[in-house]
Amino acid sequence: MKIISWNLNGIRAVAKKGLLDIIRDLDPDMICFQETKAQDDQVAEVLNDLKGYHFYSNSAEKKGYSGTAIVTKTEPLKVFPDIGVGHHDREGRVLTAEYDHFYLVTVYTPNSKNDLSRLDDRQEFDAELLTFLKELEKTKPVIVCGDLNVAHKSIDLARPEANYNKSAGHMQEEIDGMDNYLASGFIDTFRLHYPDKTDMYSWWSFRGGARERNVGWRIDYFLVSGGLKTHVQAADILMDVHGSDHCPVSIDVVF
Repeated sequence: MKIISWNLNGIRAVAKKGLLDIIRDLDPDMICFQETKAQDDQVAEVLNDLKGYHFYSNSAEKKGYSGTAIVTKTEPLKVFPDIGVGHHDREGRVLTAEYDHFYLVTVYTPNSKNDLSRLDDRQEFDAELLTFLKELEKTKPVIVCGDLNVAHKSIDLARPEANYNKSAGHMQEEIDGMDNYLASGFIDTFRLHYPDKTDMYSWWSFRGGARERNVGWRIDYFLVSGGLKTHVQAADILMDVHGSDHCPVSIDVVF
């Protein structure tokens, strides 16, 4: 089973760049999106011609902002939005699909912003999301994926010294949030398979030819419950797939 996660930075914009053809070429069993920047009807308009898949979305109240979606060949047992925390739920940041053997959760973690004005709020989100995920785990294992907006270790970004404790995405508070996920039993699937791999990133600034020079950050993840460790056969970052300032990330799982 191939599962992909991709921050689109606007599903309608990527649709104009061949999104449906990209999905067909990748042929995932499930693909999770973040930052759709569209309302539910607009997401449906983009995906209606994608044959063989069911799709679900969770849009922000604010139009053209945030938003998540799940596209899946296998119809889930249940799909539900949000984490039960009002101000974050209004932004459409989390969508969960339940399957026989696991929950699949797509997440778009708040960006702390360049001036770090949302760092405290983002820390709250990390804590609230972890509580939500651990509650799901009481029923069955969890696969959580998405743009978690943190480069966890220095090998997860091209210029760690210039950004540590200076830039959103590599603040110690954000790193602590990821540490908490891992300490609670979740596994970073990419590091499970590539513990020391460098120069593999999932996001690049639009400025200064960053992608061409591979001056990037690994801020998109698949985390899985500890019980799923042996089920994850492969993990990858699909750096050759274009259309957004992020590229997709993926895992292969067996049950």
